Amino acid sequence: MDASSKLINEKKETNKIESKDIFKNIKSKYILKIIFYHLLENKSLDIIKYNNNIKNRIDISIKDYKEYSEIYSPIEIEIKPAHNKYGKFININKENEKYSHIYFNDDKKEIKRYYLNKNENVTKLKIIIDYQVKSFEGLFEDCECIEYIYFKKFHRNNIINTADMFYKCSSLKELNLSNFNTNNVTYMVGMFSVCSSLKELNLSNFNTEHVTDMGYMFYKCFSLKELNLSNFNTEYVKNMEYMFAECSSLKELNLSNFNINHVTDMKYMFYKCYSLKELNLSNFNNNHVTDMKYMFYKCYSLKELNLSNFNAEYVINMEYIFYGCSSLNELNLSNFYTNNVKIMGFMFCECSSLKELNLSKFNTYNVTYMREMFYGCSSLKELDLSNFNTKYVTDMGYMFAECSSLKELNLSNFNNNNVTDIKYMFYNCSSLKELNLSNFNNNKVTDMKYMFYGCSSLKELNLSNFYTNNVKNMSWMFCECSSLKELNLSKFNTYNLTYMRAMFYGCSSLKELDLSNFNTQNAHNMRNMFGGCSSLKELNISNFNTNNVTDMGFMFSGCSSLEKLNLSKFNTQYVEDMGCMFKGCSSLKELNLSNFNTDNVKNMEYMFYKCSSLKELNLSNFKTKYVNMRCMFDGCSVQLQNKIKAQYKNIKKAAFVKK
Repeated sequence: MDASSKLINEKKETNKIESKDIFKNIKSKYILKIIFYHLLENKSLDIIKYNNNIKNRIDISIKDYKEYSEIYSPIEIEIKPAHNKYGKFININKENEKYSHIYFNDDKKEIKRYYLNKNENVTKLKIIIDYQVKSFEGLFEDCECIEYIYFKKFHRNNIINTADMFYKCSSLKELNLSNFNTNNVTYMVGMFSVCSSLKELNLSNFNTEHVTDMGYMFYKCFSLKELNLSNFNTEYVKNMEYMFAECSSLKELNLSNFNINHVTDMKYMFYKCYSLKELNLSNFNNNHVTDMKYMFYKCYSLKELNLSNFNAEYVINMEYIFYGCSSLNELNLSNFYTNNVKIMGFMFCECSSLKELNLSKFNTYNVTYMREMFYGCSSLKELDLSNFNTKYVTDMGYMFAECSSLKELNLSNFNNNNVTDIKYMFYNCSSLKELNLSNFNNNKVTDMKYMFYGCSSLKELNLSNFYTNNVKNMSWMFCECSSLKELNLSKFNTYNLTYMRAMFYGCSSLKELDLSNFNTQNAHNMRNMFGGCSSLKELNISNFNTNNVTDMGFMFSGCSSLEKLNLSKFNTQYVEDMGCMFKGCSSLKELNLSNFNTDNVKNMEYMFYKCSSLKELNLSNFKTKYVNMRCMFDGCSVQLQNKIKAQYKNIKKAAFVKK
């Protein structure tokens, strides 16, 4: 290739090549036409035209002179500092330092620093950035002293990165980017993140056709009430995590133009958008999304949500996705394809207005985590989960807790072979009348505390298949099951049980309870265990081993129908609290406590309060020197009190007199 051909085939930038030397060694007979694509100065053309080496007339022209002169011109930015604030106003890295020029006020003197000093009288900053700078990543990051930014000249299209550009510009109240050229930008992650005072944002001319990452883009824009993204092209975007998270003042958002075909991550996308009332996702197709956790978390004001095009085919994580959507009345998940989902914990938690929920098409084969999945769905009346496969689930704690309106719950196919935690599972399901747990075996369960707490409408409960060998905690397990008339726990293995506090508290309809099979050698706490069992007439705890128990406070409190109680095998050597232990046992006629060791007891107040039928009481081994005995026998018959006063001189006066 000769010199002239080479010249014609190459685009020359005149700011890099001296124009007077371009035709130094070339004869005009080889040149027919010259087109300059990137000529920035008109005077360069004159030098070329009258070059002595070119003797014949040649057609010389400049293609799109105006367009290219603007594109290659420097960017000019005007900044106004916030009143009484100081610190950084721009971030320039060393590589770009020589291409950036800063001027204070209208001074023509260039400043070589990127921060404002305290009490410095600067009302305006002018920043000029040359063509060589192609990344604006973190340009104004942490510049909390900026109140106003205006891009006076911005025609360049070589900027490829605006990630974290305005991150934490917390004093910025408005931002007009209508003349901002984003034609070639690929990264916008965190661009306006934590612009907490931003109320107005004009992105009407944004070109996002090449953008691949929009994660955290508007994160924590607390003051933003509206946002028009109708011109956004999201065809190549892969990441939208936290995109609008904590935009707590945003009331509506129309994303009907969004193309999410390539998006893989949507976690926390609308997280804590408290004020959002309308959200148009009608064309959302999440075919490639793998993570949707916390997506609509605490969108309190959202009343409806159209997810008809969602199929969630590749989604693995759905935990907290609708958590706290307390105004949502209905939810159509008929197209949800959940074959690959592993985590569903807290999924519908606190959806308190949700009246019905059809999950018949849910495939839960791979799910391992269901903790608090329906917690607080207080308007839900029935729930059919007969299609649920729970083979690999390990945690079901709080799963239906506070579902206070739930009357029907189908768990007939539940398999909890791998579950270790079912605490609070049916907590306060106060409308539930029956519950089929015939497939529950619990062979790996270690925690059952509060499991049926507050199931006040439950009349019967078949736990014949319950395997409790590994359970350590049963505290409050049947507490406030006030309609339960019988309870067969004959197959319970309690060898590893350490906590039994308030286990049957408030089971006011229970008439008899046989716990003769209970092994309690490792139990530490029996406080309030049978408290409030007002109908209980027979209680078999003859084999109770209390060697390690430290707390027996309120243990039989309110057992007003109990006429006899055999505590002959009770070892109380480590017990510290016996306060209110037999309080309100108004039918109890005699009580032999001769085996009681009270060496470590510190509290006996109200111990026999209102045991009005008690005629005999053996306290021969009681040591009471340092014990709180306030009102210990208050409410007992006068005859019994006189008998105790005469028999036991170590009993303090405070035990008989109410103060």
